[in-house]
Amino acid sequence: MRDATVRLGYLAETVRLLYPGTGAPRAYTLLPHAALPRRLAPRRWWHPGAPVEVPVEGSIAAHLSEVFQRPVETVLHVRPARRANRKPVLEAHAGGRRLAYVKIGDTDRARALIGAEAAALRRLAGLPLRTVAAPAVLHHGEWRGLAVLALSPLPVPAPPRRRPVSGPLLVEAVKEIAATGGDRPAWHGDLAPWNLCRSRDGRLLVWDWERYEIGVPYGFDAVHHFFHRTLRRAAPPAAARACVTRAAKVLAPSACRPPPPGAPRCATSPRSPNGTPPTATRRSARRTPGSTRPSNTRSC
Repeated sequence: MRDATVRLGYLAETVRLLYPGTGAPRAYTLLPHAALPRRLAPRRWWHPGAPVEVPVEGSIAAHLSEVFQRPVETVLHVRPARRANRKPVLEAHAGGRRLAYVKIGDTDRARALIGAEAAALRRLAGLPLRTVAAPAVLHHGEWRGLAVLALSPLPVPAPPRRRPVSGPLLVEAVKEIAATGGDRPAWHGDLAPWNLCRSRDGRLLVWDWERYEIGVPYGFDAVHHFFHRTLRRAAPPAAARACVTRAAKVLAPSACRPPPPGAPRCATSPRSPNGTPPTATRRSARRTPGSTRPSNTRSC
């Protein structure tokens, strides 16, 4: 089945879900065109193709107008229907600018993911992040039995620079995300290339925090990123083999576990308190019965 056909079928289901009213319809347009549907946007005089009539009264657009206390127009993203974690995603616009990206939880799985993202972003909002920039939660609630999560837009450069993120910036981001867990490492959980963009001020813009988790293996965000970059140019089995083969090399730059806030940082080449390299410390420990590794050294 053609991708356009699948998208249009899912679009019809989503429109019935989010625009269920029976009032006077408004004209929308499939963009860039019906044969390649990507967005359903309020119709403008220059839009090509036939209009799509969508009722606005009692719709998600009306609900968001109440949430933001101003008239809101919505742009519905026409997403692939075969994604396991699919959910409706919209843009909320008012006064000619984008107010928010809005995720709709229309299944138990989607509601759980949206709830997890809201909790993760609220946690991150209270932390002094320097490398990573995450969206802010503008609204999290329910509408007609659906979960609704509105997130602030991030300052994406125009035109968007979707170049691969540099190695040093990615390493710093992995470390900073891991440190948000405090004594236990955290990860973003889906640090794929399409969820990242370098900002004009040098920070890393990061979206989709639905799988953020604390108490996980340190550094696996870096391996996840490498796997998805490899998957773009290799078949899944080959990408998986490359991931296993190069995991140690990928993890090496960020292999030092970040200390809790306020604790001394681990050096690139860790040493014991008396300046002895860790290998020598281990040899000394083996030579001295009953000796143990100093408790304030860190494993890298």
